[in-house]
Amino acid sequence: MHTLPQQLANGLLLGSMYGLIAIGYTMVYGIVQLINFAHGEIFMTGAFGGLTVYLYVLPDGISMWIALPLMLIGGALVSVLIALGAERFAYRPLRGAPRLAPLITAIGLSLALQQAVFNWYPKAKNDEPFPQLPGGPFHVGSITFGSGDIFLITAAPLCMAALALFVRSSRTGRAMQATAQDPDTAQLMGIDTNRIIMIAFAIGGIFAAVAGVAWGLKYGSIKYEMGFQAGLKAFTAAVLGGIGNIYGAMIGGVVLGLAETMASAYIANVPGMQQLGGSGWANVWAFVLLILVLLFRPQGLVGERVADRA
Repeated sequence: MHTLPQQLANGLLLGSMYGLIAIGYTMVYGIVQLINFAHGEIFMTGAFGGLTVYLYVLPDGISMWIALPLMLIGGALVSVLIALGAERFAYRPLRGAPRLAPLITAIGLSLALQQAVFNWYPKAKNDEPFPQLPGGPFHVGSITFGSGDIFLITAAPLCMAALALFVRSSRTGRAMQATAQDPDTAQLMGIDTNRIIMIAFAIGGIFAAVAGVAWGLKYGSIKYEMGFQAGLKAFTAAVLGGIGNIYGAMIGGVVLGLAETMASAYIANVPGMQQLGGSGWANVWAFVLLILVLLFRPQGLVGERVADRA
């Protein structure tokens, strides 16, 4: 039990990462009822966008404290451009089609983005080292944090608070809520629903880029295939919290991260379950948790769509 505080911290950090990515899934689904399975690759390209700024745009030897905001801007630009391109050219033409068509398109786009980075980005076939923030490790009691952890645990609540303020207080945020609730009526009231949908994709791309840079800072490297599993976990977090609810996405991410970490650390200590513990079983327990939640609360932990609370 002396490792419990550290494991809780690890789970909170992992869950914050999942939550940042999951917001992109849940915003798009809440407005256009589309599961954008390419969002994991948007997260991955955001990480590579940030790395590209550091390697090929900024001068050698620049301080990471100066480089980090520019890396975030570069990663966000890449993610937003890809997200908007996907919406305009892949999803919008299929908006009136059966739901299976955009779903298959999203899977195909995911594979295409992954292979594009694999083939065209220098050295992307291997783990690409990611620049690290100076300082650390830091100790708070028995808990140890790295510099990347500090960035993640700071960025996640700030991004969530900014999004909550935007959705609740801005005219565009209220238009997003109206579009999510009834797009046809919103359009009759003068709301440009195409513009609102593009804004939702763009915001999801920004959050994905922040998560991608945070991933590189935390783990020290990025890879072209990192988006698939992270995206799948983020989608799981969105469903766990309540698909279509931006607050539920973050809550679901944190719950999923804690469940993975605690199961990996402690399941093996339960008598008769020694073979079911460790990091290799983390994914299994994450989906066991999802199945249990959906059996007893099919709408997810939060469930209510943000549009219904406007």
